[in-house]
This record gives sequence, structure tokens and C-alpha cells, in this order.
Amino acid sequence: MARTLRGCSLELIFLTTWLLIKAQIDVCKRGDVTVKPSHVISRGSTVNISCSLKPKQDCLHSSSLNKLILYKINEVISFHHGRSFSSQITDLSLGSTLFLCKLACVGSNETPVCGAEISVGVAPEQPQNLTCVQEGERGTVACTWDRGQDTHIYTEYTLQLNGPKNLTWQKQCNNYHCAHLDLGISLTPQFSESNFTATVTATNSLGSSSSFPSTFTFLDIVRPLPPWNITIKFPNASGNRCTLQWRGERWVRLSRLRYRPSHSRSWNMVTVMNARGSHDLLDLKPFTEYEFQISSKLHLFRGSWSEWSRSWTAHSPEEEPTGTLDVWYTKQPVDYNRQRISLFWKNLSVTEARGKILHYQVTLQEVTGKKITLQNITEHTFWTWVIPRTGIWTVAVSAVNSKGSSLPTHINITDLCGSGLLTPRQISANSEGVDGIVVTWQAPRKAASAIQHYVVEWRALHPVGSIQPPPSWLWVPPYSMSALISENIKPHICYEIRVHALSRDQGGCDSIWGDTKYKAPLRGPHINAITEEKGSILISWNHIPVQEQMGCILHYRIYWKERDTGSKPGFCEIPYSLSQNSYPINSLQPSVTYILWMTALTAAGESPQGNEREFSPQGKANWNTFVAPSIGIAIIMVGIFSIRYFRQKAFVLLSLLRPQWCSREIPDPANSTWAKKYPIMEEKTQLPLDRLQISWSTLEEPEPLVISEVLHQMTPVFRNPHFLNWSVKGQGVQGHFTSKEDTVYSASSPSTSRALKAETRQLVDLYKVLGSRDPDSKRGKTTSPLTVLPGDYLPNHEGYLPSNIDDLPSHEVSPTDPLEELEPQHISLSVFMSSPLHPLNFCGEKLTLDRLKMGCDSLIL
Repeated sequence: MARTLRGCSLELIFLTTWLLIKAQIDVCKRGDVTVKPSHVISRGSTVNISCSLKPKQDCLHSSSLNKLILYKINEVISFHHGRSFSSQITDLSLGSTLFLCKLACVGSNETPVCGAEISVGVAPEQPQNLTCVQEGERGTVACTWDRGQDTHIYTEYTLQLNGPKNLTWQKQCNNYHCAHLDLGISLTPQFSESNFTATVTATNSLGSSSSFPSTFTFLDIVRPLPPWNITIKFPNASGNRCTLQWRGERWVRLSRLRYRPSHSRSWNMVTVMNARGSHDLLDLKPFTEYEFQISSKLHLFRGSWSEWSRSWTAHSPEEEPTGTLDVWYTKQPVDYNRQRISLFWKNLSVTEARGKILHYQVTLQEVTGKKITLQNITEHTFWTWVIPRTGIWTVAVSAVNSKGSSLPTHINITDLCGSGLLTPRQISANSEGVDGIVVTWQAPRKAASAIQHYVVEWRALHPVGSIQPPPSWLWVPPYSMSALISENIKPHICYEIRVHALSRDQGGCDSIWGDTKYKAPLRGPHINAITEEKGSILISWNHIPVQEQMGCILHYRIYWKERDTGSKPGFCEIPYSLSQNSYPINSLQPSVTYILWMTALTAAGESPQGNEREFSPQGKANWNTFVAPSIGIAIIMVGIFSIRYFRQKAFVLLSLLRPQWCSREIPDPANSTWAKKYPIMEEKTQLPLDRLQISWSTLEEPEPLVISEVLHQMTPVFRNPHFLNWSVKGQGVQGHFTSKEDTVYSASSPSTSRALKAETRQLVDLYKVLGSRDPDSKRGKTTSPLTVLPGDYLPNHEGYLPSNIDDLPSHEVSPTDPLEELEPQHISLSVFMSSPLHPLNFCGEKLTLDRLKMGCDSLIL
């Protein structure tokens, strides 16, 4: 079976060789191509290429029909009719170029004759930087060098090492990119003082070149292997000290260590002399992960360092935390007696924590009053509690790990914004790149010396009613008036920035909005309701989501325009406020349909418009449009009615318009029991009618009535400042009021009185002085005839004037009747008359009550 396989292999080899020979023969079956001076030439040289046909390879056995064509790759460079021709080629590029000769016969395709490849290159440059290295005790000598520029043609490199006692080692490489050769031999320490010389020679068809000799010793070229089996120990669980141990080659006399925290990029370097595989590091940080590497060397001054070992990591143990927490707080009132204290603090750095923080210890204590102490343990970096608003409170916060706790941070809880004297002035916020905001301010004018610290606090904008994000803050010394805030700052986000000025037990603050980068908002506010209230149109909207505001919004705009018109829309601009989501406008007319929308503006520009809403006001368009005409009409009416003539005409017109059911007749006084009950005064005591006057207190005086018959004797009529005043036209009779006696007398002038006395010669008791009965008085008790009557008194059905004055017995008024016992009766007068007014003429006859009629609101003669 083995012999069969061996026979098949020989046959396969023979067949392959024959095919190759056959292919070569077939390529140049019709002719030959020759190249002079050589197939390999230097750059810039000229070459002659000849093409000739073999016997009996002509076209139809006639050489005159032959056409030989010379191709440079696929490009025709020359052609000739005949059996052979030559062509001179120049300016060939570096590298190899293929030339092909073809025969073209009439009526047939071109047939390849033969071809040739011409290589253009340069002579090799001298190799540079020859170095040789032996890796470890059992490694082999390998050398590297710089070849120089590429020759573009086949070049052979030969490395030769000469040692003591005429020892020579040599090795070659024959590829285009040869720059490294391994001799495959190892040097031993017995040659530690011997010198070795290495050279490399490059050779091709255009020339050769050798490097300068490189001379070295065993210690120069032998490089130790990197250390291995590294172990790291922390004696006594110390977080600052560790011991490294490793294994290396026995010839090593020098080592170096480098280490760093895993999150750091820079290394700490330590050199170890005669360490014999062990070293102690003393400046580590507790609870920190470190990365370690080690390298070795055979000699202090000679040779080279080994490669760095692979990285080894270890975590240092914990220690008690150092430093103090950075604590801040906010206050919010809950009700009249309580307040909510929210504490915030930042994590300790790794070097300060020195271990894993398990929790935080918070102590809130009242230092006055009841001295209440509240303690809590939390794993978060915030804590909230509700405490009384009275008393002085302090806070202490510390961090705790497995080895102990940090020193507590103490803060006095004060009113951060309660003092106006400590309020910082002229706060500004300017963008500093895309991740920072520069905040500047000025110190208070009067209390700058009392400031112990400034605190710059900022937090991202959040919608009203949502969970408030925790603040970020930065402590600033009292002599500084600016701060760069960059923690938790993102572009296109608006931040509320507040600057606090703190003294020992009080503080003042002011705030501003700021952003690092801004664009126009992505969309406008969404109008959710339009209502009409008290003559105004109230627009309500939803704020733009924070992620779409693209910075700090400066203003909102409300636009409106009439529907189905091309008029330019009107608008009003509202300063942005996070707490405001409605606004009244008064510019819309009633019964007109409007389209309304809103936009938002940042420093970069205006947003696209929000949703559109239609609305048609139904109520009053504008209250001011009615107020001015109403006031004008009122002023005109007051002016008109201030004239007596127009006022009287208006009273007459209104009396004609009064309904008839408002008029009420007075019963016949002839059958009145009231008149019989009270006798009439004697003629000697009768009151002259021309002296009786009634003053109108509440209404305008009517047209005076002319009464011919008068009474001569003066009689007290009223004891009340509110009385009726009558004027007798043509007789000049006027009533007057005497405040001293508080009594009104009616009298005619002396001349008129004497004339009347001559005509009548007697006193006529015109009517009995009207009396009244107190509703609450006892039955049977009558009032005096001298009854005091108020100005608005009108006799009712219990008191009126009788008509049969002559038949009634006279009754003298007792001078001893006290006027104070008389109850005043009110007379109600009306400007509306139930019947036409007829003046009564008393010339030569008496006035009787059957001619007197009274309405329900007025006394008419």
C-alpha cells in the first residue's frame, strides 16, 4: 500500500512538471521576445525589446501579411509588418512592467507570440541602526536594522555575527521586506567579558551595501525576562503599607516598580537595588485599588530593562474617614408653627472616605428652649425633617465606614434670605463655554464686613408641582465676588442661581436665571382654556416641557387675529414666570371670532407657535366704553335739574304719569268724630291764615296758593325744626325760624294785617290745630290742640279739618298745656298730584274743609 502511494506521488509530480513545461512552450510557440541590456535595470535606463517569429509561423505562409504589435500591459506602443522588429523603451517606472508581442493576420484575431517582464529598481542603501538582543537566559540572539528606501527589486540580506576564537554565525533572508533575523544561537555568561561584532549586508542585481559593525558584550544584549508570580500583602490590615514579592531570573541585580490607583493615568516609580524579589511600599491610600508592574535589569549601567510584567491589582484596606462633609440646607414653611428642614451633603472623596461609607449620622438639635435632639441614620446624601419654627437649631452630619466616622460638620439653621441688609447686589450670570456659568455679584452696601461666607446655589428648572431636584452649591470666601459653576451643568438647560451672603446667625440672598447654551424653544405653550371674566379674556396655558425649552425663557407672547381676515395679528408680551400660567387681555371686541396662539422667547429667538384656539367674546367689550358716556349723561341731567323751571316741569310730567290707584280720597270731614271730639278755638284765639307757613324740607316748594282770608292773631304752630314753609303770592308773607324758642310763628306784615282787620273785624278760627293720637297712648286720652307737627306730617283718617266751623263750640287753648306732651306726626308730601290744583279764594268767606282734598302723598289745597 505504501509503495502504491509513493508511485502515485511520483506520477503526480511528473505530470505537473510536464504541464509547466508545456505551458512555457505554448506561450512562445510562434516566436521570441528579447530584452537588452537586461530584464532588471536601474531607474532612468533605456531598454531595447525585440520581437521575431519562428519559421513557418507567418500568416498563410507569407511574411508580407504579418503584422507584429508590441503591447505595454494593455497599451500598444509600436507595431511592424514583417517577421521581426525592435523598439526602444525609456522612462519606465519603478517596479515590474509586462511587455507582450502579438501577431495580427488579415481576417483573424491577434495571436500572442511571446512576452517579457522588465523590473526597474535601485541599488540597496546601507542598513542603519543594527541592534541585537537576547531575551532571557535561554533566548536566542536576534538582530534588527533599518533597510532604508525600498529597492523595488529582489534584494537579499545577510546577517553575520563574529565572536571570540573566530566564531562566526551567518543567516540570510531573501524577501523584499527583510529587516529582522534570528541567528538561533544563545550566549551564555561565560562570554560575559567577550566582544561580539554583527554586520548586515544587502545585495541585489544593481549592487550591494553593508551596515557599520555593531560591537557588544553579553551584558549589553541579554535582556531579562519580565518578573512573574507577583504577590501583594497588606501587613496588619494597614491601608497605607503593602509588601510586593515576585520571581525573576537569577542574573538580575536591579528592579524597578511602578504603581498607580486604577482610576489614575500617571504612575509612581520606585527603583529597587538587590531586592531579591521583595519590596515594601509605604505611601498607599486606604481603600484604593492599585495597579502594579515590575521590570528587571542585569546591570546598573549596561544592558537594557526587561519588558514590564503583566499588571497586578490589589485593594488597600479601609481606614477611618478623614475630612468633613460639605453640607447645605433649605427651609420651607409647613404651617404657622412648623417648618421643613432639608439637608444635603456631598460624598467624600476616595482619599477622604478611606473605605466604603456605610451610612451617614445626622443630628438636629435645638440649643435654646426645650433643647430637643433629633438623630437619624441614612444611606442617602439628603435628609428631611419637620421641626418647630421657634428656637435656634444646629445640625451635625458625619460619614461612617467599617473603621469609624468622620468629624461632624456643624451648621446653624438660620433664615437664609431673611436679612435685607445682607442681600447681594447686581447678580449676573454669563455662559462660560458649554459646561460652565460665571456668576458675579457685589457685596451689600452696609453689612459687607459681617459676611463670613458666600454660597452660590443652583438647580435645574423644574415644572411647578413636580419633585424638586436637589441643589448644587459652592462655598465662596467673603473676599471673592464671583464663582464658576460647572458641576451638573448641561447645555440648553435653564438653572435658577441663588447667591447667599451668610453671617453668624442670619443671611440674605438674591437669585437670577442662567444657562450655558441656548436655542429658540422647540415649540410654543399649549393654550388649554380661554374664559371670559369681568369684561376680560383670561388665557390659560401649559408650560413648555423643560427638555424643549432649550434654555431660559425670557418672555411669552399671546397672539390674536380675527378669523377669515388677512389682518396683521396683535400680540402682548408677558415676562416669563414659572408660577404664572394665565393672563387676562382686554383688547378683544365682543361678537368677533378670534384665533389665538402663544410663543416663547429665549435669548436665541422665538419658538414656533403653539396650538390655535378660537374664541368669540360674548360679554361687554370694554367697560370703559360705557363709563364715559354714562358719566356725561349724568352730568347733563344734574345740570338740567339744577334749574328750577325744568325741575318743576319734570315734576308735573311725572305726576301725570302716576297711576290712578296711587290716589286716595279723604273721607267727608263733616261726619268725622275726630272733629267733634276736639272743639274749635274761639275767634279770639283763631290763627290768621296769612300767618301760617309750612316749610318744605325735603322737596321743592310748589306753586304758592293765594288765600284771601287771613287770621290776625299770632299763634304758635310748630315746635319742630322740620316744618312746612308756605308763601302767599302777592302778599309778601314769609315764614321764619327762631332757634332760641324753637317755635315757628306765622304773621303777615303790619300793613297787611291792619287791612285784613278792617275788612273782617273778627278772628276767624280757620281750623282747629291738628292733633294726633299716639298709637300707644291710652284710650280716651286726647292730645292738646296745640300739637307739634313735623315738616312731613299729613293728617290721616284720625285727624282732619272739619267743615262746619261755625257750628262747633269754641275751645280755648289752655296756656298751661305742655307742648312737650304732644307727639309729633309726620306729614308725607308728594310731587305727584292726583287731581288738578285749584287755588282757593277766601275773599269775604270762610275756608271750609269740605273744599280741602288730600292725596296719599301730598297736601293739596
